[in-house]
Amino acid sequence: MVDILLKKGKEKAVLQRHPWIFSGAIDKIKGKTANGDLVCVRSAKHDFLAYGFYNAESRVALRLLSWDQSQLPNENWLRQKIGTAVKNRAHLLSAANNTCRLIFSESDFLPGLIVDQFADYLSVQILTTGMDRLKPIIIDELQKQTGAKGIFDKSDNSARAHDGLEDAKGLLWGQMPPEFVEVKENGIVYRINIADGQKSGFYCDQRVNREVVARYVKDKSVLDCFCYSGGFTLNAFAQGAKAVTSVDSSALAIETLKQNMALNNFDANAHQAIQNDVNKQLRTFKEDGKTFDLIVLDPPKYAPSRSALDRAARAYKDLNRLGMQLLEKGGLLATFSCSGAVDIETFKQIIAWAALDADKEVQIIHQFTQPEDHPLRSSFPEGEYLKGLLCRIC
Repeated sequence: MVDILLKKGKEKAVLQRHPWIFSGAIDKIKGKTANGDLVCVRSAKHDFLAYGFYNAESRVALRLLSWDQSQLPNENWLRQKIGTAVKNRAHLLSAANNTCRLIFSESDFLPGLIVDQFADYLSVQILTTGMDRLKPIIIDELQKQTGAKGIFDKSDNSARAHDGLEDAKGLLWGQMPPEFVEVKENGIVYRINIADGQKSGFYCDQRVNREVVARYVKDKSVLDCFCYSGGFTLNAFAQGAKAVTSVDSSALAIETLKQNMALNNFDANAHQAIQNDVNKQLRTFKEDGKTFDLIVLDPPKYAPSRSALDRAARAYKDLNRLGMQLLEKGGLLATFSCSGAVDIETFKQIIAWAALDADKEVQIIHQFTQPEDHPLRSSFPEGEYLKGLLCRIC
């Protein structure tokens, strides 16, 4: 195995069990190595630090796996990590909830591997070269652990380009998922499109937050922005919302939402689905004098990296300002960010700026986060990406 030596003083983060080492921290590579190779990481004094995957094309040149010299990340190690991750989620799966994230990359000690379960099917994203090489073992162990009917590759993610990988999409094992797979979350039925849907096919990271928001909707008018397949919309109807308006730019999302409404026998007459850019639609609502009792803003990632933070902050502020302007006194705003580069304190400041621009007073009455199947590893704060606030307009 090739040894990689770090520059003097660059071992601190490794000793604190952070799983990333950037290319600038590397001093010497003692031997020939290829992208995706397992290597031994050592300090400038040649002391053992960790084992990890190396990739010369990535800014994150080393993704660390094991800090125990006696625990070589071999096939048995990989199978054990997969098995542990799956078993840790077993209590989340039931008749009322048959979808969750089974493996969450670095947070489950498997950098670059994301696995979601949708009823009898698995959606897999493999985003790093090291994991991509191990795909046959990963698929075999996932099938053994879950008994899935089919495992589908959704590795059409820009993150693969950072590791010099091309997009990958298609059946990996077993039966091809049907065009729509029916899953249950919070007792609500969804038809999701694994092959062509966004990301892995469904956003199960909002499961708990949908339930929390739905506690406030009874007999109220709700606006669900960036609704996708209708998570917040359907939970709102399940808890007695008077009327819900759902907005998304995707025709597939709107069509899927309508099918989900019918599946759950919710009142179509109390629902309006609008295919449009959300910011444009919010301005149209304002021009028309339209207001709502509760608004959900769940936009896509505005800040893919810290370099985009300033631009993203302006986008979040403008979006939330528009939302606040459609709420009367006592109205509620459930607003989210899935940008890892935007921490919760920054997000609170953005909401404060939006409130000033909207000439509104705001109370924060609840703070949202990601659920336990998206765990936060103590040595990897970057894994905390989803945050949100429930705000009351005063």
